[in-house]
Amino acid sequence: MTRHSFPVRIYYEDTDFSGNVYHAAYLKFFERGRTEFLREEGIHHSELAAEGIAFAVRSMEIAFDGAAHIDDLLDVTTEVAALSGARLTLKQTILRGETVLTRASVVVVAIRTSGGPARMPKVILERFGPRG
Repeated sequence: MTRHSFPVRIYYEDTDFSGNVYHAAYLKFFERGRTEFLREEGIHHSELAAEGIAFAVRSMEIAFDGAAHIDDLLDVTTEVAALSGARLTLKQTILRGETVLTRASVVVVAIRTSGGPARMPKVILERFGPRG
């Protein structure tokens, strides 16, 4: 599986009083990376929503290894770590150059926009499932 890369510039609004990126801002950067990863694969949230399907983060494990600062240009990488009929696990990393700043393992599940769980959309299973 290939690794997707998405650039993020750090703005003043992303930082806290210390001048470092506020920890919750990394969640937004990871979300953008996941969305752009799917978009590049031809999978659009709006099209899934029209079918009554959405994604929800089931769990996320994050390690903060370093701090980002204003004006930094970061790279958010995303790749599939595992896939089942109900869960998509993604490995994500935020880097400044070659330096790893933040790492995350994200488990995403499909839900019905009307409420309740759903099977992983066929397009996800076909695109990221085992190659035969």
